[in-house]
Amino acid sequence: MLFADSGLSDASISVLLAIWSLTSVVFEVPSGALADRFSRRGCLVASGVLQAFGYAAWVLFPSFWGFAAGFVLWGLGGTLQSGAFEALLYDGLAANGDENRYGRLNARVDTIELIAQVPVAVVATALFSFGGYELAGWASVAMCLASSVIALRFPEPERDDEDDDELGYLATLKTGLRASVPIKRAVLAVALVYSIDAFEEYFTLLAQDWSVPTVWVPMATIGVPLTGAAGASLAGRLPFRGWVLFASGATLIAAALLAVPLAIILLGLFYGLYRFVLVHVETELQHRIESDARATVTSVAAIGSEFVAFAVYGLWVLGSAFAIGVMVLVVALVIWRR
Repeated sequence: MLFADSGLSDASISVLLAIWSLTSVVFEVPSGALADRFSRRGCLVASGVLQAFGYAAWVLFPSFWGFAAGFVLWGLGGTLQSGAFEALLYDGLAANGDENRYGRLNARVDTIELIAQVPVAVVATALFSFGGYELAGWASVAMCLASSVIALRFPEPERDDEDDDELGYLATLKTGLRASVPIKRAVLAVALVYSIDAFEEYFTLLAQDWSVPTVWVPMATIGVPLTGAAGASLAGRLPFRGWVLFASGATLIAAALLAVPLAIILLGLFYGLYRFVLVHVETELQHRIESDARATVTSVAAIGSEFVAFAVYGLWVLGSAFAIGVMVLVVALVIWRR
């Protein structure tokens, strides 16, 4: 909404999101190797700081180039977090012989992350009402810095110092890339499914297109993360079902055809079904990784998702939510066949 209200067209907004993805494409895998070679906790701390600078750029320079700079910083921060967090969590459990709990704990993390969007939506409405985008932006900067402080307290399992000394950064990078080959189907599944999450960036624009006033958009879409949280939570308790992603795509297409405020209910249902699938494919990938370059392998899947995300941005410009719903059906078909 900030970009649209600053005078940017849908095409310009998609270009900005493409810049965000391009940054991830360039730095995703190198940052994963950085986490494997040095410190995953350190990467999480740096991630929050870089994203804080990104939001500050949006507030201080509300133009296309200011937004682009912010996305580059956010992209860099995101690549440092991607892979590092999953590896830190999985290896922390494995150190105690509890790696089988990763699926349920991963589902819980996703659930809490989505539920947290509800109070954030209420706060966003209040901040926008009193101070507009500027106040909301500085609050976002503060939250990113707070996340870095919290990350400093995360425990990090000790790794074999002798192996770390023998493996330099480039060797660690090569090890992670080689480890991705035997599990390429799991890597591909994560890349395809996770790329759909790029569509989340358009939820607020969809609400506006469906005749919801700007000031009420955060409250109108508050149910979307809740249904997403429900789907993620159920993924920790129920086995994977192949038809779920098909149902998700069909629901999104139905919402796009209705294109009225009530269609946000269907948008939430789409997101809940999608999050159910996402938790399962992410968990399966972590169980299949056998090398120490866990963050690098996870980053390989993430970079694949960024490439596919370009299709999401293009489909938004060409056909909005309907076209993306068709894409979800295609991804569901590939996952089902593989």
